[in-house]
Amino acid sequence: MSALPQPEAMLRARPMRSTDLGRVMAIETAIYPFPWTHGNFSDSLKAGYDAWVFQARAEPGEPIVGYAVVMWAPDEVHLLNISVAAERQRAGNGRRILEWLCLDAASRGARSMLLEVRPSNAPALALYTSSGFERIGLRRGYYPAAEGTREDALVLRRVFDHG
Repeated sequence: MSALPQPEAMLRARPMRSTDLGRVMAIETAIYPFPWTHGNFSDSLKAGYDAWVFQARAEPGEPIVGYAVVMWAPDEVHLLNISVAAERQRAGNGRRILEWLCLDAASRGARSMLLEVRPSNAPALALYTSSGFERIGLRRGYYPAAEGTREDALVLRRVFDHG
């Protein structure tokens, strides 16, 4: 029996660079049947979106545990992509990345975070709902699906407490 993935004691975030895109794309294409393209990531960097990679250590060449892309609106952030490498999944890394993103956004003045998720993605739904996200809408036919069909997206939002 293979060992379960171990959680990273602490992940270090750093801005995604164009030189990271090869490693990001390797993860993206391995974990999604309909991955983002290299152009999606490149365009996000060019547009100035917050794009992050997360590593166990901030050393050059250190494997990427996960990554995220966030688009800012005046007082809200839209989580466009959050992903964890296949061999690092189910070890708490997605939760660590999501919480870091929420803390970062709230500390920079965002009042809430918005995201879309496939209804069929039970692990992601469980993560988001246990992290305080609530369903606020539905986007019909949002995602590509098998055999040329489309899948709806649930729209979720987490409001940040600036108490």
